[in-house]
Amino acid sequence: MTSSRQEQDIVIRIIKNFKDVNLPPLKIKKMAKAICSRFGRHEPADSKYEISIAIVNDNEIRKLNKEFLNSKAATDCLSFDLSGDEKGLKIFDLVVNGEMAVRQANLRGHSSEAELALYITHGLLHNLGFDDSAENQARKMHETEDEILQEFGYGMVYNKDIESKEH
Repeated sequence: MTSSRQEQDIVIRIIKNFKDVNLPPLKIKKMAKAICSRFGRHEPADSKYEISIAIVNDNEIRKLNKEFLNSKAATDCLSFDLSGDEKGLKIFDLVVNGEMAVRQANLRGHSSEAELALYITHGLLHNLGFDDSAENQARKMHETEDEILQEFGYGMVYNKDIESKEH
């Protein structure tokens, strides 16, 4: 992924409230910066990004899901675009479920780091204008997620099951 934006214009903070998953911060930050650089195309070229990524457990994400989306279920990712009226400043908060990532990774046969990278990628793409509410949009979004994850060494994560059935 080539970067058209200045990397110093993209600030990323990672808060780890769930410790049972390995997540190399530098690799995740590099991936998040590349996603914003590539897909923030609707933003002015001099846009700045402030991104917070919180890694939490089932209970914590369930509370947030109830508060913001009126759902009692644990979910994989919540993404919030907190950007205000200030031109050129994008503020994104992502909350990703580390506990769910461990479970899903064990079920699907890849690392919990790869599963968590999928959740982060998914949340960022939502904040950058991707939508998965219609089947064709969801397919495009998930293909883009896998493309990004492959570029960063995670391999196919979302469509892994589909790929293995084709071979």
